[in-house]
Amino acid sequence: MSVTERYGAPYQEQDQNEVNELIKTLNDGSKRGRKAAFSCRKSEYAVENSKLSVHSWKFQDWDYKKRDLPTKARGLFTLKSVGGNSMIVTRGYDKFFNIDEVEQTKWSWIEKNTKAPYEVTMKENGCIIFISGLPDGTLLVCSKHSTGPRGDASKSHSLVGDSWVERQLKRIGKTRDQLAKFLYNANVTAVAELCDDSFEEHILAYEGDDAGLYLHGINLNLPVFATWSGPQVHAFADDWGFKKIEVFEKETVSELREFLEGVGESGEWNGRAVEGFVIRCKARHGPNDPEWHDWFFKYKFEEPYLMYRQWREVTKAIISGKQPKVRKHKQITEKYIAYAREQLRKDPAIGKAFQLNHGIIAMRDGFLASIGTSGHEIVKAEEASGEDVALGLVKLFGFGHVQNDNISVKRGKPEAFAHAILTALNDHPICIADRNNHQKREREQLFRDISKNNPDVEYVALHYVHYKPGEDAVSKIREKNQQRIFERGDNHQTIHSGTGDKQEIVSIMEGFIKRFQALDMDSDPDSQFDLVIDLDPLAESRENLETVVTKLHEHYPYLLGEEMPSADDLDEANQWALSDYTVDFKHVIGKSGGSSNAGPSRQKQPQKEKAVVQPKVGGKQKQPTVEYYEIRLRAPIINVALDQAFTSKPAEFKQFYMQLKNWRRIQPTFHITMAHRINFKKQAELWDHYEKLRQETPHGKDMDELEVKLERVVWDNRIMAIVASLVDDKGHECGNEVMHITVGTADVGVKPKESNDLLKVWSENRDDLEAVGIKEVLLGKNGEGITTPGLLNPVMGR
Repeated sequence: MSVTERYGAPYQEQDQNEVNELIKTLNDGSKRGRKAAFSCRKSEYAVENSKLSVHSWKFQDWDYKKRDLPTKARGLFTLKSVGGNSMIVTRGYDKFFNIDEVEQTKWSWIEKNTKAPYEVTMKENGCIIFISGLPDGTLLVCSKHSTGPRGDASKSHSLVGDSWVERQLKRIGKTRDQLAKFLYNANVTAVAELCDDSFEEHILAYEGDDAGLYLHGINLNLPVFATWSGPQVHAFADDWGFKKIEVFEKETVSELREFLEGVGESGEWNGRAVEGFVIRCKARHGPNDPEWHDWFFKYKFEEPYLMYRQWREVTKAIISGKQPKVRKHKQITEKYIAYAREQLRKDPAIGKAFQLNHGIIAMRDGFLASIGTSGHEIVKAEEASGEDVALGLVKLFGFGHVQNDNISVKRGKPEAFAHAILTALNDHPICIADRNNHQKREREQLFRDISKNNPDVEYVALHYVHYKPGEDAVSKIREKNQQRIFERGDNHQTIHSGTGDKQEIVSIMEGFIKRFQALDMDSDPDSQFDLVIDLDPLAESRENLETVVTKLHEHYPYLLGEEMPSADDLDEANQWALSDYTVDFKHVIGKSGGSSNAGPSRQKQPQKEKAVVQPKVGGKQKQPTVEYYEIRLRAPIINVALDQAFTSKPAEFKQFYMQLKNWRRIQPTFHITMAHRINFKKQAELWDHYEKLRQETPHGKDMDELEVKLERVVWDNRIMAIVASLVDDKGHECGNEVMHITVGTADVGVKPKESNDLLKVWSENRDDLEAVGIKEVLLGKNGEGITTPGLLNPVMGR
């Protein structure tokens, strides 16, 4: 059966003249010096268990940005056939670049010269492996630029990749010869990521059932890049035993951008830390180009992964007796170095393992646990900012006040922030959008996400001016901010200066100052502000508060009242912001790096643009409605409970759970739906109960806190759920027949609401679950269940 018949995938033979011309050009390039238009390195490798040899072609990294390269393939192996003609036997992806790295990866270019669908895949963190077939029936397994044994066979990426291929083929009852024949006849290269911490650790952890070859592409062996679609790659992975990388599509550039920037807020997706995403689509060279071709780009999150890599390198320097080089994150890295030295002193075996790329993650996680934080929290804290003026305005006028640190969702945080502001505008004519709006991208996102839902909103910038002619303003700002922070002490969610490390906190503020982007009203996005109020970061907050009140009163007297607040009023509001206001929650950082959020929060450092949004008079607002009422539970507790429930179970019993984990199909957050709008007519009394409770609950407070008992996990081959109950329901009933938490679904075609169908069948057939294809496992010690707190709140529709 052909690849087109089996997978619906493209097939194309190699054009002999085209390939010969390519190899001739590459040979010429291999003889040039570095000053030539391009140069490449040619290496020859004997193929294991074959009489054939292959040539690897490698360009310098900087050459890939040149337009006149004969091919952009990153990973290219060729051989000469018996007739003297050349043949491409292994073909990697065309080199692809990060967002904004080159002109072709700027959003403006992408919008004009690419088209949907945009396939998004998570960037797995390992080393690339190529698998292809040779004319003599040999299976060729290569790393990016080599194949076969090296000086130390145990360190050869291609040999380790080969052993994983052997292992997975044996597991499914297929042979190397079969795979080699298929790949050769299809004229393709399978591209996979080798993720195996027992061989080599990278930045993210892969061990146990998570280790293996993750197939993420199949490329045609052609000079011009052509590749299979995500569903076709998945079908091939199923047939040949590869692990799969989840693929999903976005239909527009704006939808794609919102998703990527949203994940960038938390650094996590589907409950897992991610280094970034690869986006696959069709592109053209320009508006006049009629041909669309396969094209990739990446959206990579630099931090905290650059910091993690720096920690890895400084540890290796210590082990080698060299002076560690620290380029960024100096204060926290010095702290890490002290920790690493102590661990290496206590156990010299750690150093030997580290040199073999083992124990890297354990060292990092041990350090983070010792200081009670996570990498993402460190980077997040470096962008901390202040709000004394904002709190003073809230005290004086009762403005709405939405703080980014109170947005606890793991996906779509920027959109959730904007949505919370729109919701606040239902009750307040003015709302303060309180987060680090100190960079243009953050201001742009705020304009975009608010205006698309309510175009009648006006925007006011509170602009802390960092430049004064003839003065070193930044040095003075730095000194003033440090004074304010350390006087404040621990009254901050993330920066606990009363108990934290002083040098680390100084580093946090320094990072913020470096990233500050002043307003530019002559260009987008800042030209969209309706009013800019310049503030002095060196002035006392009382002075800045009066400046803001005066300007707002001039422009919006109908919203603030006819009379200006008195001096006493301003003094009282400022004093409340500085002294009387206290933080009701702080991030409680545990070993997992999660945070526990409850109640209002504040930040500290007056150095940002803060958008104050206010609807125009007469403007109509879309009134958000409650979609459903939920009890939100802490994801780390659920995840630990699931792991403990399945750890000791036989492979066939935990197969579906491992499938959900490996395919990243476990929900990033967990909740119990108590009442849903779709049922409000059938369950009118229940809906009215929650509506009344919501209206009686003070703004910003939780409707209730409840103790939830997690009883058992129930699943079939489509969906998994946890059966739950309330220790004390406090009069709150659940609209579902069986109270439950949806854990995950087999694929995007299975909707979470199907948990209700699963549990209906489960409840009716508990005496013989095997007959209906359902399994269950009890939770907790001796199956007695696990009790955990949950917060009852509404979830608003969009």
